[in-house]
Amino acid sequence: MSGESASAIPRSQVDLLDFIDWSGVECLNQSTSHSLANALKQGYREDDGLNLESDADEQLLIYIPFNQVVKLHSFAVKGPEEEGPKTVKLFSNREHMGFSNVNDFPPSDTAVLSPDSLTGKPVVLKYVKFQNVRSLTIFIEDNQSDSEVTKVQKICLYGTTVETTDMKGLKKIEDGH
Repeated sequence: MSGESASAIPRSQVDLLDFIDWSGVECLNQSTSHSLANALKQGYREDDGLNLESDADEQLLIYIPFNQVVKLHSFAVKGPEEEGPKTVKLFSNREHMGFSNVNDFPPSDTAVLSPDSLTGKPVVLKYVKFQNVRSLTIFIEDNQSDSEVTKVQKICLYGTTVETTDMKGLKKIEDGH
C-alpha cells in the first residue's frame, strides 16, 4: 500500500502505556521538578505545560520495562522546536545502562528527529529489532539547538503485545488438562 503517510499507525498497533511496569521506570539526569512522569504518564503527557527536562546537561537516559513482552513498532515524541530531542538511540532489552556505558553498545535503532517530528508524529522503527522487547532504553543524546537543557513534552510507544508469553496464561492451560 504505497503512498501511505508515515504518520499513519496501523490499527493493530496500540499505545503501550498500559503495559509499562511503572515500578521499574527510571530516568537519569532528569530535573527533579520536571521528571519523566510529565512526558510518559497518561494525563500529564497531554498537558503541554508539563515536560521532562534534563538537569546537568542535555542528555537523558530513560529505562522503560514492560510487564509483558511487546513488539515495538514506532514511537512519538513531542517537544519544543529548540530544546526538543534530536538524536534518539533505542536499545531493546539492555538493563542497567548508564551514561558511562551507553556508547559501548550498538543501539537497536537510532532516530534523528527533525523539528517537524517533534509535533508527535510517529517514527517507525526497525521492526525486526524490536520483536521480543521486555524493556526499552531510550538515550536522548542531544537536542535541536545544542542547548544545555533538553525538554520532552510527550513520549508515546506504539506496538503490540506478544500474547503467547503470558506465563500465567500458559500455566492455566496446562492445569486445565
